[in-house]
Amino acid sequence: MLLNAAAVVFAERGFRAASIREICTRAGANVAAVNYHFGDKEALYLEVLKDTLRCTREKYPPDMGLKPGSSMEQKFRAYVHSFLLRIFDAEPQACHGKLLSREMVEPTAALDALVQAEMRPMSMQLQKIVRELLGPRPADKTVRLCTMSVVSQIVFYHHCRPVIERLHPELRYAAKDIELLADHISSFSLAAIRGLGRKSKTVKPI
Repeated sequence: MLLNAAAVVFAERGFRAASIREICTRAGANVAAVNYHFGDKEALYLEVLKDTLRCTREKYPPDMGLKPGSSMEQKFRAYVHSFLLRIFDAEPQACHGKLLSREMVEPTAALDALVQAEMRPMSMQLQKIVRELLGPRPADKTVRLCTMSVVSQIVFYHHCRPVIERLHPELRYAAKDIELLADHISSFSLAAIRGLGRKSKTVKPI
């Protein structure tokens, strides 16, 4: 209950403006509950970030339940789709997208721990897929740049949503719309990755 209330308050106000008193009031808990269970506001915030990421990852796993033996293209598309579902989750208590947006704009000390414990393993998973798609022995730099380009496309639609909605007010983010967006980002990215893979094969070593 305390974590859920804290997630809502941190998402609405950001870490610095959020108050322990408001969080405890929403949770129906004593103000001493935060210190008792977490130690301080910073520790509570980090646990909220980790918890929301874990919960959304369990709800929308990066492989989306693919069967063993699925192709790399299928794994790639599942990863993109799950990422979009996590940041656009419309459930009342879903704060993952808002929390990450605030953390990107105003990073806190919690970000280092979050990256190391949660984000790096997920990034490595995408890099592994991209590496396979690029073909034999791709350069690490190419893998890294491709991975960042894919993630950039995904988060663009969330982080720049206020501008996108003004430019294209007809756009929606219901489940079927996210499905189509996942198809586009996947197709667009796979075409680029395949092109880079073919290009690397034609470049003669110096």
